[in-house]
Amino acid sequence: MTPREGEVGLVAIGGSWGGVDASVRVLREIPAPLHVPVLLVLHRSRTSERSLLERVIERDCGHPARELGDKDELTAGTVHIAPPDYHVLVEGGSVSLSVDDPVNHSRPSVDLAFETAAESHVEGLVAVLLSGLGRDGAVGIAAVHARGGLTMAQDPDEAERPDMPLAAIETGCVHEVATLARIGARLGELVGGPPR
Repeated sequence: MTPREGEVGLVAIGGSWGGVDASVRVLREIPAPLHVPVLLVLHRSRTSERSLLERVIERDCGHPARELGDKDELTAGTVHIAPPDYHVLVEGGSVSLSVDDPVNHSRPSVDLAFETAAESHVEGLVAVLLSGLGRDGAVGIAAVHARGGLTMAQDPDEAERPDMPLAAIETGCVHEVATLARIGARLGELVGGPPR
């Protein structure tokens, strides 16, 4: 059974090309405070400015944000951002970072983040796949689905790059395909504070 309001323990969001803008648009729709941790795994250049995405999320979405370090705790109310060029492995309420080989040509790998989150959060996981090139995230979506988590994908017709959401949809393991506004509203129902 997929998680409902009050049952969510972690929201994991993944994306690639177009994913930064898409994730900001989703997060902007969720009223503060967040009642659970959010893990944001985006393919970004290894030369990305460390604090830029944190500042954008805090300014435009009203949620505290910070880039993850090794062994950091996943805390409620915060958007935790995967650092460029590191895999993020969820281990219960914390993460470990890895520089193992890229998966699906990507590091961080959305698949690895979703799969390890599914193993750690057997109940109460919501996984969302946004715009991006390639197939990263499809295997992870299937893993979350198999463990009873709620899976969502951006409507490919709206995505800047539809490959990643399409690959996830093709698995047959996506519960909800929706626009960014609808994904944000749905997450707001599940994990957000009172309406703004």
